[in-house]
Amino acid sequence: MAQQELSLKKIFPIGISVLVLILVIAFWSRMTVTIPAGHAGVMFRLLGGVDTVNTYGEGFHFINPLNNMEVYQVRQLETAEDMNVLSSNGLEIKADVSAWYKPNYKSLGLLHARIGTNYLRVVVIPALRASARSVIGRYTPEQIYSTKRDAIQDEIYEEAKAILDDKYVDLDQILIRSIVLPATIKTAIESKLEQEQQSLEYEFKLEKAGKEAERQRIDAMGKAKANEILNASLTDKILREKGIVATVKLAESPNAKVVIIGNTKDGMPLILGDSK
Repeated sequence: MAQQELSLKKIFPIGISVLVLILVIAFWSRMTVTIPAGHAGVMFRLLGGVDTVNTYGEGFHFINPLNNMEVYQVRQLETAEDMNVLSSNGLEIKADVSAWYKPNYKSLGLLHARIGTNYLRVVVIPALRASARSVIGRYTPEQIYSTKRDAIQDEIYEEAKAILDDKYVDLDQILIRSIVLPATIKTAIESKLEQEQQSLEYEFKLEKAGKEAERQRIDAMGKAKANEILNASLTDKILREKGIVATVKLAESPNAKVVIIGNTKDGMPLILGDSK
C-alpha cells in the first residue's frame, strides 16, 4: 500500500503537468496574438465587453483565451467613389473623388464598439458622397471644370472631416481625380476660355504698345528739353569766348599757320594754315 501511495504521489504531478501542457497546446492560438506592422488591436473581454480605453500596438501579446483581439489596419487607406452629382444649375456631372483616411489610433476601441470593422461602408463612404454632392452643388459647370477645382477639394475635405471626426476616423486628404461634363457643355466652356485667353493676349499687346509709345514720347521730350537748354546757354558772347580760347591754343601750337583776326561775319577769329 505504501508503495502504491508513493507511486500515486509521483504520477499525480506528472499527470497535472501533462494536462496543463495539453491545455496550453490546445489553447495556444487563443492565448497569444501577434499584431503585424501597421496594425493595432482592440480587446473584447468575455466579462466586460470591448476595452474602449486601451489600444494594443504591434508585436506579440498574451491574452486570456476567453477574450478576443480584433485587429485593425491603422496605415493610411484610400477609397475612391465615382458618382453623379448636380451642379448649381441642375446639370448632371460625373465626379471621381478619392479620400485618404485611417481609423483614429487612440479611439480604436470606441470605433470598434460603436461602428465596427465595416466602418468604411458605414461612415467613410456616406460622408464622402454627401460632402461631394453638397459642395459641388454650389458651383456652376464652368467653375467646376476650370477655376474652382482646388476650392471644391478643400470644401469637400472640411465637410467630410467634420463628419468623420465624430466617428473616430481621421481624414487626411480629398482628391478630385476627374470631372466629366456633357460633351456640349465641355466644348462651350473650352471655346469661352479660348476666347478669354485671346482677349487677354490682345490686351497685353495693346498695353505693351502703349508703354512703348509713352517711352518714346518721354524720350523725345527729354531730348527736346536738353536742346532747348543747350540753345539757351549758347549766347554770342559764350561762342566768341570759346573761339578766342581755341585761337590761343592754336597760336601756341608749334605747327605753321596763318591767323587772321576779325571774321567779317561774326567777329570770330579766322584761322588758316597748313601743318607741316
